[in-house]
Amino acid sequence: MEFLTPEFWYSLAIIVGIDLFLAGDNAIVIAMAARRLPDRQRSRAILYGTAGAVVLRALCTLIVVYLLMIPGLHFVGGLLLIWIAYRLLRPESDKGKKKKVKAETSIWAAVRTIIVADALMGLDNVLAVAGAAQSDPLLVIFGLLISVPLLMGGSAIILALINRFQWLVFLGAAILALTAGRMLFAEPVFINLLGSLEAWVKWPVIIVIIAAVLYSGWRSQKKKAQVERRNRAV
Repeated sequence: MEFLTPEFWYSLAIIVGIDLFLAGDNAIVIAMAARRLPDRQRSRAILYGTAGAVVLRALCTLIVVYLLMIPGLHFVGGLLLIWIAYRLLRPESDKGKKKKVKAETSIWAAVRTIIVADALMGLDNVLAVAGAAQSDPLLVIFGLLISVPLLMGGSAIILALINRFQWLVFLGAAILALTAGRMLFAEPVFINLLGSLEAWVKWPVIIVIIAAVLYSGWRSQKKKAQVERRNRAV
């Protein structure tokens, strides 16, 4: 992908959107790990922990970018992203219990906790960003340079907006589903199989994937709401 072309900016916007929508849990981890530290140490722990987590995530993402060049892995990655997009819309009670993050009392213990927890929780983010980068490491680096300051300075605002405006979660799921569809059609086997038909098949299928993910998530939320209403009525 050539530098600063419309395709480059489009993919960069997708990467930043993915980082923002998938960063909610990671922001909570950072806050919980550093909450018992004094104010001065808390700021340093968040800064160092976030920096370490970003470096580790960048390395992991670049590795995945190159792994996706192996035939067949784009298809597998696309299927996994479809599941991640649907999981983003599932009601909280359906997602399973989240592990509690220990609040550390020393700055380096907090930094270690932030880096390890972010690495464990950021696997979906790594896969999504690698897929959106379309095998371009430069996009990964640019996306992180833009996303990280936004997350560090506005993670609380992002969380508040998502909690207040539920449609933003659907927007995030749609972005992930779009990325999943693009990954599926970046698979060399599909490209060779479809040939000249790719241009006619690609976007209709991607639209169907997005619609299916959004509808499935909406149905899941509606079903949970109905169960809760019945339980309150009993």
